[in-house]
Amino acid sequence: MAAWHFVNVDKKQSAKLKEKYTEAKRGFGSIPVTATIGKTSWKTSIFQDKQSGTYLLPLKVKVRAAEGIAAGDTITFTLDIIAI
Repeated sequence: MAAWHFVNVDKKQSAKLKEKYTEAKRGFGSIPVTATIGKTSWKTSIFQDKQSGTYLLPLKVKVRAAEGIAAGDTITFTLDIIAI
């Protein structure tokens, strides 16, 4: 079991994020967010995957365990941009 898994933000939302939050970007083009899946919320950053052009949300093992997420699952999540 890997410590980190990554979820793609869909292409349409990724394009909107890229356009709207260019100024919020930090190192490696990351955007600071509060992510929520089910009852679990945490602060992290999303960053662009150069191959797909979408943003990636990192999911640490603690989050996956708390929400019963396994590799290959389809999940729903929300992202709130953190102003820097």
